[in-house]
Amino acid sequence: AGYGFNKSHTAAYAVVTYQTAWLKAHYPAEFMAATLSSDMDDTDKVQLFVKDALDNKVVMLGPDINASGYRFDPVDSRTVRYGLGAVKGTGEAAVQDILGARQDGPFTDLFDFCSRIDRRIVNRRTIEALVRAGAFDLLEQDRARLLANVGQAMEAAEQQAAAIGQSSLFGDDAPGGAHERQWLSAPPWDERRRLQEEKTALGFFLSGHLFKDYEAEVRHFVRTRLVDLPRMAESAHHGGVPVVIAGIVTSVVVSMTRRGKMVRLGIDDGTGSAEIAIFNELHEQCKNLLREDELLVVHGKLARDDYSGGWRLGADRVLDLARARQEHARALLLRMNGQSDGDRLRALLEPFRTRASFADRGGVFSVEDDDAPIAPPGCPVEIHYHNDSARCAVRLGDAWRVRPDESLMAQLRDWLSPEGVELHYG
Repeated sequence: AGYGFNKSHTAAYAVVTYQTAWLKAHYPAEFMAATLSSDMDDTDKVQLFVKDALDNKVVMLGPDINASGYRFDPVDSRTVRYGLGAVKGTGEAAVQDILGARQDGPFTDLFDFCSRIDRRIVNRRTIEALVRAGAFDLLEQDRARLLANVGQAMEAAEQQAAAIGQSSLFGDDAPGGAHERQWLSAPPWDERRRLQEEKTALGFFLSGHLFKDYEAEVRHFVRTRLVDLPRMAESAHHGGVPVVIAGIVTSVVVSMTRRGKMVRLGIDDGTGSAEIAIFNELHEQCKNLLREDELLVVHGKLARDDYSGGWRLGADRVLDLARARQEHARALLLRMNGQSDGDRLRALLEPFRTRASFADRGGVFSVEDDDAPIAPPGCPVEIHYHNDSARCAVRLGDAWRVRPDESLMAQLRDWLSPEGVELHYG
């Protein structure tokens, strides 16, 4: 306060703030495209700006090998096209070579693309990154098939280049484009794999969210959305209010405190994000669950934070989806028909049985040194069976309760169809 620097500094920033706010209000697509382009090498900032653009109703189009430039470009007043230079593993020289080749016309498929680029500049790693990012989606929707054929397409391009200008022994010219395009087959990716591969190329999920696949199920037992936490914290007392939340793990940061290890766990459910404090004792119990891109259900306490003026969230329990299902699901329903195989069902359920010895113990579980009966662990299995003349519902005995792990659910869906497998909640 004794000299003028701080006042002039504030005044200068106020002018810049006014100018940028005006641009963002009146030219949102142009402003966001320029902002994204200025920091497109910083994945964290790109993700932040993309979220801000979406929050301000600016449409973000994915990278496109036939439409994207090196930088982010405004398409219209409310639409921005993702820049190829923001895809990890590309680089300006490679993108400029692609743009130069594209001047002769749009690429028609992966083989055409590989035949027209300079493969010394646009290498296999670059092409695979563009495939993972979705840059070829308008030419071929199946990214798994595209990725499996990158090597094949590059080899075909090399053979075509070598054949140009050559003649056969008898003088008849062999056209360079005559090589057949032999596509290798590949099993398609599920949504989870597709998004994880996309994150590898872009640093975050652009075209979807991992939580979406679980949301309909999880909302049966987790009603609080992360976007609601700030509002709930306003009415929370200093002791905190209990909350149950769920989301996909985005970050796991471990630090040391006077109480031992503390983990700052970042989660996101597509509506918002939160940072959760997990202290040493709980961390030792759940550390094998704390992995990026995994779904977690967290029981904790939400409280106002007078120091920061915001709110804080501490965890009391951390569950994976299988344990949450086990606690909340009333039954695993399997819809089977007259051609179903009992032996196959037994083989699928066997590795996931929670207590095969339940029936041998008279149907009662007891805690060590305590003979009081408790509920058997696991989720009961109920078979809905039908043939041409009859139908019935049969609940398997408690000895066949199972852990509803995602691997079990996936195997059952592959066998019975996705509609034939359902976890029933109250």
